[in-house]
Amino acid sequence: MRRILDGIRVLDLTRVLAGPWATQNLADFGAEVIKVERPGHGDDTRKWGPPFLKDREGRDTADAAYYLACNRGKKSITLDLAHPRGGEVARALAAKSDVLVENFKVGDLARHGLDHASLAATNPRLVYCSITGFGQDGPYRDRPGYDFMVQGLGGLMSVTGERDDLPGGGPQKVGVAVSDLFTGMYATTAILGALLEREKSGRGQHIDMALLDVQVAMLANLSSSYFVSGQAPARMGNAHQNIVPYHVFRAADDFLIVAVGNDGQFVKFCEVIGAPEWPKDPRFMTNPQRVRHRDLMVGLITQKLAARPAAEWLRLLEPAGVPCGPINNLDQVFADPQVRHRRMQVRAAHPAAGEVTMVANPIKFSATPLAHDRAPPLLGEHTTAVLHDVLGLDGAAIEALKREGVV
Repeated sequence: MRRILDGIRVLDLTRVLAGPWATQNLADFGAEVIKVERPGHGDDTRKWGPPFLKDREGRDTADAAYYLACNRGKKSITLDLAHPRGGEVARALAAKSDVLVENFKVGDLARHGLDHASLAATNPRLVYCSITGFGQDGPYRDRPGYDFMVQGLGGLMSVTGERDDLPGGGPQKVGVAVSDLFTGMYATTAILGALLEREKSGRGQHIDMALLDVQVAMLANLSSSYFVSGQAPARMGNAHQNIVPYHVFRAADDFLIVAVGNDGQFVKFCEVIGAPEWPKDPRFMTNPQRVRHRDLMVGLITQKLAARPAAEWLRLLEPAGVPCGPINNLDQVFADPQVRHRRMQVRAAHPAAGEVTMVANPIKFSATPLAHDRAPPLLGEHTTAVLHDVLGLDGAAIEALKREGVV
């Protein structure tokens, strides 16, 4: 089956989440991704459990679920970059690669001759992507960067969480590491763009990705609102800054989401819940008026929706064209008929577990569909094959590297 990045080789010197998320995307697109890991240890996330993947006898394997989430489709080699021979092997792999992705501290790889300038001198077509907390320059360049602290520093936690004047109010991080994930997605886009540009110029380039930059960029309409109004947006809980009703409500038995996006939908919503007079009320007639009277509007809707179970409201609202939905846990997500139809849960053979279950890449191409047929690799699973197939080393040379502790 033809795949978009067939023939592209990626040398992956990243660990944890942002970098591996980007390189997993490239692997899903068909690139050959060679993941370089420290001998005897590997990517930190292999140990970030429990839970750990179970083997065929139900015992914990060496790999945590976290690692499995962002490393499918790759080849794992173990290589000690601090060893002179290890640096030599890494440079030889880079010379035969189209893309290198790394998330070391700024300047750290220059000690091993693995910085962009050194590698571009021998492989000018190399697309080199650096991922750090704060970028390659600036006053914070040498600081370590972690998703949690970047969510705070970059403003996301100032707009996430319940309103400060309500019970439970205060800053809240997002439930998944969105700064890392967004950085991985932006890095993927940047790498694909650089590969496309290389077709015109014949040369690669250095991509400088920073978690803080991405976090600032992803605030999107909230930053725009700040620029226009001069006022920093506040936390709104599950409400929308600019739309009402766009909220989580408690029905008689459970929560549901109502996301009315325009005045026409508001009229339909009011008809369903038995309040046809509201769209004629000057306080609620248009969205700007409803935003100005948010607390009153939300209070009235809360009283109405408390009269029936959530599932009953959903059955009434959906046919009327009112955007609404339940709040599912992951059991319910993967049992949902739409999620199942879209094949968002996939499985691949695994040497220790027999099979591993994963979430599919959501991109669906018509001519070059993605494949999810290779499980996340065991530590060093492909060391011998890569050294032989890519660098042409024979068995004796590979055994020598093993004896020296290089691989």
